[in-house]
Amino acid sequence: MAYAGEPTAHLGWANVALGFSFILFDVAVSGFFGLGIERALLTAAVRCVLQLAVVAVLLQKVFSTENPWAVAGIALLLNLLGTFEIVANKSKRRHRYMFPSIFIGMVGSTIPISIIGSRFAMSTHPFWSPVQYIPIVGMLCGSTISGIVVSVTYVLKELQENRDKVEMYLTFGASRMEACRPVAREALRLALTPVVNQMSVIGIIAIPGMMTGAILGGSSVEQAARLQMIIMFMISSATALASFFTAIAVIAVTVDSEHRVRPDRIENRDLWVWRARAWLGQQIVSSVKGAVEKLKEKTRRSSTESLGEEERELLITSRPTGM
Repeated sequence: MAYAGEPTAHLGWANVALGFSFILFDVAVSGFFGLGIERALLTAAVRCVLQLAVVAVLLQKVFSTENPWAVAGIALLLNLLGTFEIVANKSKRRHRYMFPSIFIGMVGSTIPISIIGSRFAMSTHPFWSPVQYIPIVGMLCGSTISGIVVSVTYVLKELQENRDKVEMYLTFGASRMEACRPVAREALRLALTPVVNQMSVIGIIAIPGMMTGAILGGSSVEQAARLQMIIMFMISSATALASFFTAIAVIAVTVDSEHRVRPDRIENRDLWVWRARAWLGQQIVSSVKGAVEKLKEKTRRSSTESLGEEERELLITSRPTGM
C-alpha cells in the first residue's frame, strides 16, 4: 500500500484498458434498459482518453520550461475550449453574441480569482508556477462551465417560453434589468446550488480529487485538506461571478435598449458547425448511394448485353443451314 510521500504504482495503457471496462458496463446497462446513450457514453470516453493524452504531453512540456507566457497561453486556451464546449455542445438555446460574452465571463472570473487565490491564499511564489496554477485554472473552468450553462439556459428558457411575465413588467414602466431581476436571481441561485451541495458533503461523505492528488503527491493530510478548502472557496466565487455576468449579458442582448423582448435573437437550432457537419455527411451519403446505384446500373446493363449476345449466338447456331 502506498502512503503519502511514497511513489504510486506505474500505470500503463493496459490499466487504462481495464478501467475502460467500467464504461462498457455503463453501455450494457444503457442497452438493457433502453436508455439510448450507448453512443454518447463511448464518444465521451474516447474523447476523455484523447484529450487527457494530449494534455499530458502538452503540460509536461510546459512544466519543464516554466515559462509564464506558456502558462498564460494554457490558461487562455482552457477558457477558450470551455467557451466552445458551452456554446457548441452544452447549450440547447443560444443567443446573439453568445461566444464573446461567455468567453469574457469565463476569463473575467477564472483568471483574476486564480491569480488572487494562488498568490495570497495559497502563498505560491511565483503565483504562475505551472505545477499549481494550471490545475487550479482547469478546476475553475470546469466548475464555471456548469454554472454558466445552468444560468444561461434558465434565462433563455424564461425569456422564450414565459416572456409574457417580463413583458408585463416592461408594460408598467420597468426597465429591462428591473423586469428581468427575478429571472436573473433564480438563474444565479440554480447555478450556485451544485457548489453549495458539494461544499456541504465534502470531507464527510466525499473525498475530493484535489485533496487525494495532494496526498498522493506527498503533502500531509492536514495541508491537503486546507488546500481543498481554498480551492472550493475559489470555485464558488468563480462560478458566482461568471454566472452573474453571463446572465446579465443574456438579458442585455435578448431585451433591447427599447425595453422589448427580442425572441428573434434566440436560436434553438444546432450551431452552424454541426449543421455544416450534418450537411457534409448527407452529401457524402448521397454521393456514395449515387455511386452504388450507378455501379448497379452498369452491372445490370453489362449482364443484359452479354445475355443478348448469347441469345443471338444461340439463334444463329440453331438456324438450319440449308433448305
